[in-house]
Amino acid sequence: MKAVRIHELDGDLRYEDAPEPVPGTGDVVVRVHAAGFVPDELTWPSKRVDRAGRDRTPAVPAHELAGVVTSLSYGTAGLAVGDRVFGLTDFHRDGAAAEYIAVEARNLARIPEGVDFAQAAALPLAGLTALQGLFTHGGLRAGQTVMIHGAAGGTGSLAVQLAKNAGATVIGTGRAAARALALDLGADTFVELGRDELPGQVDLVFDTVGGEVLERSAAAVKPGGVLVSITAPPPVVPQDGRAVFFIVESDRAQLGELAALAGQGRLRAHVGAVFPLSKTAEAFTSKRHTPGKTILEP
Repeated sequence: MKAVRIHELDGDLRYEDAPEPVPGTGDVVVRVHAAGFVPDELTWPSKRVDRAGRDRTPAVPAHELAGVVTSLSYGTAGLAVGDRVFGLTDFHRDGAAAEYIAVEARNLARIPEGVDFAQAAALPLAGLTALQGLFTHGGLRAGQTVMIHGAAGGTGSLAVQLAKNAGATVIGTGRAAARALALDLGADTFVELGRDELPGQVDLVFDTVGGEVLERSAAAVKPGGVLVSITAPPPVVPQDGRAVFFIVESDRAQLGELAALAGQGRLRAHVGAVFPLSKTAEAFTSKRHTPGKTILEP
């Protein structure tokens, strides 16, 4: 098959022939139709070593995928050959910048009718991060108020939609250019970072920006509230409340929640540029200048 791999010696991405994946216990093999990536993932230690510290190069990047199940391994449950699936793969295993990938079945969910492969591949990382930040760690409930920093970004834009779907009042923040999109996604009000003061007395702040914005955010949380960040551990804890930093984890049940909302038209990721697999190196280079999720297509 064709795949994109990073080699230890030079760190360059190479579009080349690679062995087809061999599934382990509990795996399925998926023919990849679309894949998503994080711009800085090529610097992650997991790209070069496994959990035991052993060299695992050449390694395949891009850990968000959407495609069709082509085969099942022993111990697989909940999926069948021919299923349209999407999900988030283990960061210490090969990713989806390839024609085929072996994935743990527990990291996949079915794609609902009406959602295409590109849309599905744009959901897993940002969608799970938003869902876990708001509800798993933030405990957001209907009737509460949440302030979402970076409300027009990949994670923030999904967080706005998820919070509104849950019945929360949403304050979006970001640069001036993000105002229209944040409000269109469902934010009730918008705060321009660097210009407007952060409002106080919110139940939850969900931070996707970090830096000075994160440092100021604890003061905006009402006593007993929660500050959740995906950028760094919060330096200040809200009064009588909690401060949480977390790293996203794959979860089939939560993927199913995202899929259901997407199928109902209540959750939509912003797909930006789409590159053929052979142009993956160019996609990584251009991603920082392209709004929305950049998708690779074999």
